[in-house]
Amino acid sequence: MAEHQSDLLSPSAMKVQRALAAFDIPCQVVEMSETTRTAAEAAEAVGCDVGQIVKSLVFRCTGTGRPILVVASGANRVDTKKLGRLLSEKVKMAPPEFVRDKTGFAIGGVPPLGHTEPIETYIDEALMAYEEIWAAAGTPHALFRLTPDDLKKMTGGTLADIK
Repeated sequence: MAEHQSDLLSPSAMKVQRALAAFDIPCQVVEMSETTRTAAEAAEAVGCDVGQIVKSLVFRCTGTGRPILVVASGANRVDTKKLGRLLSEKVKMAPPEFVRDKTGFAIGGVPPLGHTEPIETYIDEALMAYEEIWAAAGTPHALFRLTPDDLKKMTGGTLADIK
């Protein structure tokens, strides 16, 4: 696992490190030489189970256009019909430009915090089964380790069965 420490972080990864500090969560962003764009790649890079990877997925409600963030276990696929029932509104995966506009980050590196604007968030309840999890940190090469409780604290998200 090749990594860089926080004093050498790229601007997007540093933005995430600052957001973590603002929440007083002692997590350390690391940038890898390997890509961590997908859950499988991230799990391989840090040597954990794919289920321990937090996928930050942005959806757009089709009626209101509001963004919804789902932080899901890398092992799970989000059931958009189930999510839509939870929200009482149909949802679709958001296009890349919408994701960047609402979060400030590009797909493949969207973290669960530090977004351009507050985003209503749902947390895959499957993530609660792990002692530690790993989330994207602003780039397709950056991650940070955290606990499920840290995830709940930083996102203010609602636990949900999304698969």
